[in-house]
Amino acid sequence: MKIKRLFLSAMLLPTLALAQTPNFTFTGKVGNLNKPAMVYFDYMDNGAGREDSVALVDGAFKFNGNIKSGYGYARMALDHTGKGKGHAVYTGDVIYFYFGKEQFNLTSKDSLQTATITGSKIYDESEAYNKAIGGTIMALTKAANADFNSGTPEQKKDTAFVKSVDQRFRKRIEDRNNKQFEFAEANPKSFFALVALSEAAGSKVYVAKVQPLFNALPKELRATDMGKELAQRIEANTLTAVGKPAPLFTQQNEVGKPVSLADFKGKVVLVEFWASWCGPCRSENPNLVKQYKTYHDKGFEIISVSLDHVKTAWLEAIEKDGLEWTHVSDLKGWNNEVGRLYGVRAVPASFLVDAQGKIIGNGLRGEPLNEKLAEIFK
Repeated sequence: MKIKRLFLSAMLLPTLALAQTPNFTFTGKVGNLNKPAMVYFDYMDNGAGREDSVALVDGAFKFNGNIKSGYGYARMALDHTGKGKGHAVYTGDVIYFYFGKEQFNLTSKDSLQTATITGSKIYDESEAYNKAIGGTIMALTKAANADFNSGTPEQKKDTAFVKSVDQRFRKRIEDRNNKQFEFAEANPKSFFALVALSEAAGSKVYVAKVQPLFNALPKELRATDMGKELAQRIEANTLTAVGKPAPLFTQQNEVGKPVSLADFKGKVVLVEFWASWCGPCRSENPNLVKQYKTYHDKGFEIISVSLDHVKTAWLEAIEKDGLEWTHVSDLKGWNNEVGRLYGVRAVPASFLVDAQGKIIGNGLRGEPLNEKLAEIFK
């Protein structure tokens, strides 16, 4: 299992608000909630992250802001009980939506999950897009959970029943991806054609299918941060193939010292992409610790590239998991420059590089990684 990026995921960059005249106003009312209830409004604007929050007063809130592009993508979390942003984001009342340079409004009797958003043309466009492709990933996941919970206690323990639920979910995802490609082909001038391609392309880009559709998009869409990231991912599909020289990079370690992959030539290096918030990454760490101790003296190195954006969380995870090798990060989350260079869209992700600097494996973890290292250092 991997943790995939859904644009924001949990990783937004905190940025100081620009001293500009606001070009959007977002107001709302959720019942009659008051302190300690808080609303957290985080949004991406052409690759740059913004964060804001406000306490509810009789259910009301208001945000003003400025976006450079015409399309902002937001994650909004409502903390009903004062347990903090982290609790609200990961276990609470959360919605994701697009908006523009507009005055728009949200209303609900009790929660964000049941809210209605009005006054935003961009939001309406995104809703039409989601309807055309069969719904958001979150909606499909919710439906899959409902499918599973519809079973009896005995069925939930039955592997055949669980497998059937999973197969139906995967079929819906496959159908959604196909519809995204169809949408991109039929609506090349729409911003959501780019959104569709970016999502449907995934980590292992099918270049022959994606490249022509991407090239058909207007220049201004390809020049957006999302467009540039997808172009990097398309290129990375070739750059990071087994047998290719590993793309060189330099990034700062925990104490701000630059670390370059080129400095490790002559060593076998695992370039490992992870994050403190990634459960599967943390689960793999004990195995990496074991392999590092076994082969380090024989010339094995690990460079862990963190997709964190909170330094304290990154450092705490390194210490708690006992990760004694090299660590780097620019604390830009999913916009980590090395991650973009390597086309990383899901973590954990890894690239095994030989002593001559060539990629000899990617996506290796667990026993396949152990077997490869045993073969190299036999």
